[in-house]
Parts: sequence; structure tokens; C-alpha cells
Amino acid sequence: MSLATLPRPTTTPPLDRLRAAQGEGRHEAVVDDTAELLGLFPDHRDLLLIRATSLRLLGRIDEALTVLVDLGRLHPRFSLTHQERGLCHVVQRDAPAAIHELLAAVALNPALPQAWRMLSGVYRLSGDLENAQKAEAHVHTLRALPAAVVQATALFADGDLDEAEAIIRRFLTTQGDHPEAMRLLARIGVAHKVLDDAEILYEGVLTLAPAHDAARQEYVEVLIGRHKYVEAQAALAPLLARRGEDADLRRLTATIAVGLGQHDEAIALYRALLADLPVEPGEDEGLRAQLADLHLWLGHALKTLGQVPEAIAAYTHAATLRPAFGDAWWSLANLKTYRFDEAAIATMRKAEARGDTSEFDRIHLNFALGKGLEDAGKPGEAWQHYARGNALQRAASQYRPEILETNTRLQKQVCTPAFFAARKGWGADAPDPIFVLGLPRSGSTLIEQILASHPAIEGTQELPDIQRIVLDLQGREHDYDNPAYPGSLADLTPDECRALGERYLAGTQGQRALGRPFFIDKMPNNFRHIGLIKLILPNAKIIDARREPMACCFSNLKQLFAQGQEFTYSAEDIARYYRTYLDLMRHWDAALPGQVLRVIHEDVIEDLETQVRRLLDHCGLPFDPACLAFHQNRRAVRTPSSEQVRRPIFRDGLDQWRAFEPYLDELKTHLGSALGDWRD
Repeated sequence: MSLATLPRPTTTPPLDRLRAAQGEGRHEAVVDDTAELLGLFPDHRDLLLIRATSLRLLGRIDEALTVLVDLGRLHPRFSLTHQERGLCHVVQRDAPAAIHELLAAVALNPALPQAWRMLSGVYRLSGDLENAQKAEAHVHTLRALPAAVVQATALFADGDLDEAEAIIRRFLTTQGDHPEAMRLLARIGVAHKVLDDAEILYEGVLTLAPAHDAARQEYVEVLIGRHKYVEAQAALAPLLARRGEDADLRRLTATIAVGLGQHDEAIALYRALLADLPVEPGEDEGLRAQLADLHLWLGHALKTLGQVPEAIAAYTHAATLRPAFGDAWWSLANLKTYRFDEAAIATMRKAEARGDTSEFDRIHLNFALGKGLEDAGKPGEAWQHYARGNALQRAASQYRPEILETNTRLQKQVCTPAFFAARKGWGADAPDPIFVLGLPRSGSTLIEQILASHPAIEGTQELPDIQRIVLDLQGREHDYDNPAYPGSLADLTPDECRALGERYLAGTQGQRALGRPFFIDKMPNNFRHIGLIKLILPNAKIIDARREPMACCFSNLKQLFAQGQEFTYSAEDIARYYRTYLDLMRHWDAALPGQVLRVIHEDVIEDLETQVRRLLDHCGLPFDPACLAFHQNRRAVRTPSSEQVRRPIFRDGLDQWRAFEPYLDELKTHLGSALGDWRD
């Protein structure tokens, strides 16, 4: 083979031609051609692997290992790098090194028959018959599976999701249902964050193979990811009955307890897990990371219950175990009332500047540094870190503002006064839900805390149930540019609207531990779906929490959210979102007059009692003085404002943005007219 006979590469090298030549044994030609192609594609994973393999087969082991050093540096989680190194060490008759690399390969990718076969052989030559038999068992397991499933599983493990998906879909289309194939497709769905499809696939797997423990555990994780905690608890029960002491299952149990608001139980579980591990992990990085994660999760649960000193101790322990653990540092900053000392800021600066700090940690460290430097009275330095954190997070996001704007335009077209008049009396009659909605960082947690201090109202959390209904109304093949929802609202029958309302009430029942007559759903993004809410729950109360745009948008720009809220990571995005929110809320005021109570955060700060009485009047409830003493309510609070609402009313946060005003010209420009008419 000559490079002159190959098409000139544009975006990818001619891998198929190289592999064909390799299969024909023309390794000298492959080595020559890959040398030239790597000048064009120096970082290409598969090109480097092909070159290393041909060098090995030519007996040029040292050269092959040199190529594999580059491959490992560029693609550290590529299992075939380790397999190829292992094969090189087999040629060198270095059994310990071969075993080390082959084990690393199968740890990353268990679907490597060649690696398992070589492990079996090397173990036998070393006299280790027990491990040889274990490796042979893996070979037999893979041999029992269809070749397409093994191939696709190996591709998936190495991150080649599209190729794996194409193979496994083709297999299922031609061969019919197969538990391992369906499980792999579900795992691909999880990797693509298509959790609704993954849930259905796992249900199919468990119907075919109810005792498939690995699939069941992954199914539980998907249910948790979809905030279906009651269902997750039921799905986990058979595993707990068989393996109740398994640490991974106990961690899942704790996560479910948090999701169900059972924070005391979660704290006990996390502490029990920590008690099972060494207090001093030494140099074991894996153990240090495991301990750090457990302390972080323990801190979250403690914070939610208002046990702040204990939460600080847990977060600090996590950061001590892993100095570059951005999530631990940000969790301390996110307490809002915590202050970093100079030593902590120096540690974070050092970790953020390190070249081996992950992007995830770097983002968290920047937001934590921003908060620490803001508290230290250094707005210029603080803004540099807020801006850097936002830029990194925005670059990793696929947020498209046009999606919300399209939804807003269609909501205004569909949900007219005539639309609601024609459907008067539809939906479930229950008056239980109180929706507090608006933008994040708009004072909604304060409103929730005030209302949840009333003996007739239970606070829950930001519930995903309305969004789940929306996803169903959108359909499985969702076109973001031409969506089925909200147009699909017009197709609903009276019975369907009532069923959807009852579904919402049933789905949220697990969050109502106190059994009070009313409960709060504080999902802020529900403002997009007020039409749906009033259609299926006509007697629900709706409260729009609103805050002055500069204060609200700035507060969002310096907040790193655990998930979602992707519109908060640039001045243009958050301003555009705020303006779209104003536009849609004005529409709801016209289409549903008197149905939405607007509560201005600044008014709550200035005259608490008047606003409390307005809130309770809107909910049809008598005044209760406990609502004025909301800060004495020790209920669980999961939002970033958890510590702020455990203090009496304070004005500190109203004008925080003014210290950063020199850096907010872009925000002002994009807010435009909203700066003057936001109260309208």
C-alpha cells in the first residue's frame, strides 16, 4: 500500500484501508503510512493504535511502547492502549507488566475477549491457576453472547457511542429482543441523557431477566436520575434483600432517602458507610476520593436540615482529602453565610491553576473563588473568577435560548382567554398545590419558607412532575424547532385533563410527609407551563416570585447550579431569559386574570407583614403569626438560599450587584427595557 493510492485526508485518516493492510500482514507499509498521516492527525486515537499494533507485530517493541506512551497521554481512558501494552509485554516475556496492563484494559472495558484470553495464558504460565480460571470464565461469558453485542459493548466502553448504537440497533432489529443488547442500548441512552428511553429499555430487560442484578441497579440509577424516588425504592428492594450490605446499594438507598426528604435516614446511612472505611486513607487515591464523596453527600444532607457547623465540618473534611475537590469548596461557598480565610483561598487558587485539575473541578473552584473574593471585598478579582467559571460552564452547555422563545410564542397562540373559557371546569378539582415559580434567585425560597411556616401548608422541594407531563405531551420524537407542545394541549379531552391532574397529585404524594392540606411545588421553571397547570389543576394557587432584574440576573451569574438552569451562565443568556419570562408572565396575566399573584422580593424585604397577608389571602388561608417568624422553621431546605431563609429578613443582598456594576454593562445592554418595566 502506498499513501499515493489513498484519498487525501480531509477530516479523518483512511482507517479502513490501514486496517485492511494490517489484516493482510503488510505492516511495513502501515508503519510508513501512519508516520506520514500522524503529521496531519497527530492526536488521532485509532491511528496511533494501528501504528503501535503494526510495530509490535514487526517485533519493534520499544517503538510500539513509545507510541503507546503518547496514546495513553492523549487518551487516558482508552482500554485498547492497555491491551496493546499488555501484548507488548507478553512478547517481552514480562509477565507482571503484562498482567498489570491487561487488568487495566479489562477494568476499563470488560468486553475484550483478547485481553481475557491473554490474561488466562499469562496467569497459567505464572502458575496462578485460580486467576487463570477466573479469566477463562470471562472468556466463556463473552463467547456466550452474540458477537455484535460484544463488539458494541467494547465500543461503548471506549466512548464510541454512535458506532456502538448503530451496531446494537441493527442487531435488535434483525434478531429481536435480547436482554444484554437492550441493556446496552439503555446504557447508551443514559450516556446521551435520554433517560425516558433508558427507563423503558431497562423495564424490558427486567421483564425478560428479572434476576439481572446489574441491569436492575442501573435501572434504579435511571429512576433516581428522573427523580422517581418512590419507584426507585421499590426497584431497589429485591437487590437489598439479596445484598443488603453492599456499599453501592447503601449509597443508592441514601440518595433515595434524600430524594424522599428523609434526610435523617440519609445522614445515618452516610455515617455508617464512613464508619466502614479507614479514617486515614494514606496514599490510596481511590479511597481518598470515595471518602471525599461520602463527606460531601453527608454535608449536603446536614445543610438541608440546617445543621450548619456539622455540614461545614463535612465539606472541609472532603476538601482536605482532595484539595482540588471543586464541589466541596463550592459547597462551602454555597452556604452563603460561610467565609473563607486566606489559606483556603490560596489552596483554591493553587488547585484551579494546576494543569491536571478536571474541568468539572475547575468550574466549581472558580465559582467558589468568586464568592470568597467577593466576601473579602475584592470585586474585580471575584468577577474574573465568576466570569471564568461561567465561560467554562457555558462552553460545556448545549443551551439554546430559541427553544424557550419558541415555547413562549406558541403558549401565547394556544393558551388564549377563549381557550380557557371553553375548558372551564376541566381537570382535577383538588386545591392542594401551591406553585411558587419565576426565575431562580428571585426570592422564591423565602416565599416558600414563609408559606411552609403556616400549619396548613407543607413545603416540599422543586418537584419535576409538571416537566414529566410536558415531556409526555411533547412526544418521544421531540422537534425543538417545531414542537408538539403546547399545541397538544388543544387536543386533550376533559377526561385526559383530569387524569393528568390526578397523576400530578399521585406523583407528588410521596413528598407530603406531614399530610397537611396544602403543599408547595417550588420548581421555578413552571412559569413556562402555567397554561397546563391551570388546565389540569384549575384550583391550584400560583405565585410569581419576582426580583429587580439587575439583582436577580447578577445573583444567577454568580450561582453554579447542581443541574439545569443552563441559561444562567452568560450575561446575554440570563438577560434574554428574564425578558422572555416577563413577556410570558404578561400573557398569563391577560389570559388568566387574577390567577397569578405577583410578589416582588424587594416589597417582601420592605414590608413583610403586608406581603405575608397577601400571600395567605391568595391561598385562601387565615393569617398566622408563625409566617412572620419563618426563620424559626427548622424544615429541610434544599436550595442555595437555605441558610439565608433561616435568618430574619435582611437587606444585605438587595444591592450586592452594585459593587460589580463596572463589569455589568453587557448585562444592562441585554436587559434593555426590562430595567424600567419589570414590575409591570
